[in-house]
Amino acid sequence: MKSIKHILAMVLFVGLFFKTFGQQSLEAGRVEPYRLEVTYNKTSHLIFPVAIRYADLGSDYLIAAKAEDAQNVLRVKAAVKDFQEETNFSVITEDGKFYSFNVTYSPDPPNLNYDLVKMQHEGEREGSSSVQFEELGFNAPSLTEAVLKTIYDRNRRYIRHIASRSYGVQLLLNGIYVHNGKFYFHLVLKNKSNVPFAVDFCTFKIVDKQVAKRTVSQERQLLLLREYPMLQVVPDKSTAGNVVLLDQFTITDSQLLRIEIFEQNGARSQVLEIENSDLVNAKPVSEMNIKVNQ
Repeated sequence: MKSIKHILAMVLFVGLFFKTFGQQSLEAGRVEPYRLEVTYNKTSHLIFPVAIRYADLGSDYLIAAKAEDAQNVLRVKAAVKDFQEETNFSVITEDGKFYSFNVTYSPDPPNLNYDLVKMQHEGEREGSSSVQFEELGFNAPSLTEAVLKTIYDRNRRYIRHIASRSYGVQLLLNGIYVHNGKFYFHLVLKNKSNVPFAVDFCTFKIVDKQVAKRTVSQERQLLLLREYPMLQVVPDKSTAGNVVLLDQFTITDSQLLRIEIFEQNGARSQVLEIENSDLVNAKPVSEMNIKVNQ
């Protein structure tokens, strides 16, 4: 049996090991916070590269909210005059980037508006830490964003047999792409009429091809995980498109994927029907040269 002195020495060694190396490992992964001064009578604005997904305030000293009609702008101000203690807040954006801010009070801050994109490009900060979103599975948000943008920017049409047209409006399915358990659908809406087309909402449903009379149709609506960009209004005599992200799924030969885009306060809604053969022939994203912004 080991002596009490030997056991105490081992316990001391283990404690010192974790105290020393545990602290070092945490320090190596430290997220360097930005420093921000806020005041009571004025509002500070932070402009992020992409839309804000989450914001958490460290105390009741602060008030923060996303700006209306600008999902990538955060408004911050002091809720209490002349607070003395330093506080903080954190922000996660839709591309999975994590930002940390240490905040102090100032009666007259030297600056009220901050562009984080400009700050990063000018080398004031190496970058921000990345987080994972549950709905994206093992896909990094930055990679997902890069794939959406690449498909949209390339704007290539390889599917030519799936389209709908009515009242001077045409909906096209340019392509279907697949990567790591996710589908990317590239849609294009052409408005050849003189009246703008305002998009109300879009649905993706799995439906039966043929349903006998008096038989209830089995429909399953799929959840849209991402879309780039947001398709809102297609002006007259113009074209707009976007790329929609969904979880990977399969259908039988007796089923269809039905994509519907509804017009707000209108009757020019468009419908596409996709066969199982179109889904299984989706193009792999690995064939594309994707550049990820770090």
